[in-house]
Amino acid sequence: MSAEILAWIALAVLAGAFVQGSTGMGFALIVAPVLGLLAPSLLPVSLLVLMLPLNALIAWRERHAIDLLGTRWISLGRVLGTFGGLWVLMVLPLSQLNILIGVSTIAAVLVSWLAPAFSPGRKAYVSTGVITGITETATGIGGPPLALVYQHMPVATLRASVALCFLIGELVSLLVLSLNGRLHMELLQPVAWMLPALALGLGLSQWVHRRLNTRFLRQFVLSFALVSGLLVLLK
Repeated sequence: MSAEILAWIALAVLAGAFVQGSTGMGFALIVAPVLGLLAPSLLPVSLLVLMLPLNALIAWRERHAIDLLGTRWISLGRVLGTFGGLWVLMVLPLSQLNILIGVSTIAAVLVSWLAPAFSPGRKAYVSTGVITGITETATGIGGPPLALVYQHMPVATLRASVALCFLIGELVSLLVLSLNGRLHMELLQPVAWMLPALALGLGLSQWVHRRLNTRFLRQFVLSFALVSGLLVLLK
C-alpha cells in the first residue's frame, strides 16, 4: 500500500474519530467508503479493530449516561445479526461487497434524514441490534440504526450508549470472523499506522464535544456519507 493511500486513509480516520467522539456517530460512515475506494481488502476487519479503542474511550468518558437496559437488548440482537453478516461475507465477492457498502451507506443516510420521532421499546432495540449486526459484520457500518434509536435522547446518552453497543458488537464480530478464518495479520498491520490519527481525532473531540452544534455536524456527516456512498457505487 502506497504512502499516499495510507495518508488519505489516516485523514479519514482522524476525521471519523473526531466526528464520532463529538456526536456519537460518523466513524464508519466516513472511513468505510474511503477504504472501499482505496483499500477494500481491509474491510471489515481493519475498520472493526480501529473502532475498539475509539468506542471504549467514548463509552468510558460518558459512562454515567449509558442506557444499560437498551444496551442489553441491542446486544442480544447484535449477536444474532452477526451470523447474518458473516453469511453475506461468504456469498458476496469483493466487487459486490463494495456495492453493498455503497447501498448500505446511502440507505442509512436516507433513513437517518427521513425517520420520524419515536420512543424505542424492547422490539425496537432488538431489531436495531439485528440490523446492526448484519451490516457492521459485513461492511463495518452499523452506526445509523443505533443513532436512529437514540436520536431523541440526550446527546451524552446517545454517544455513550452507541459506543458501548459498538464495543460489544465489534468484539462479537471479530470473534466470529476469527473463528471463520477471516482475521489475518496482514489486515491488522495497517491499523498500527492509523492509531496516531485515531488518537488525534478523539483528542480533538475532547475539546469540543460539549460545544459543537451537533445538529449541523450530523447533517455534515450524513452529506459526506451520501457522497462517499455514491462514489463507491460509481468506482
